Amino acid sequence: MSPSAYLDQLKTTAVAHPQVVDFRVSRERVSKGDAYIRARLTFTDGSELEMMEYVRIFPDVGLQPERYSYHWMDADNNLRIRWDNAEHYPDLEGFPHHLHDGDERKVLPGEPMDLFKVLDHVSARLQS
Repeated sequence: MSPSAYLDQLKTTAVAHPQVVDFRVSRERVSKGDAYIRARLTFTDGSELEMMEYVRIFPDVGLQPERYSYHWMDADNNLRIRWDNAEHYPDLEGFPHHLHDGDERKVLPGEPMDLFKVLDHVSARLQS
């Protein structure tokens, strides 16, 4: 998949998601070899997701996320979860993937994420 096609799929998924009431791109850049997007999604309960993804084409594996951050806040701007792969916790299992669960200081091992996985998680939490 090309970086351009990936961003198109990401934006189409966000706009069409039944629990997303607003999707705004604040920055976007795409080339033949990579793509970057920064956006904000607002959900039906008033919570918001600030997201950033940088994807790049790697010779052996194709298009892969290189950097990401998804910061989900409740309607009062309190952190619910932030998933990211900033290289801050080298001793954590799954490094560099981790999440902050409800508090910046509560850091847990994570897995590689993308917006599609995050939307699945947020959707499940909003439905429960």
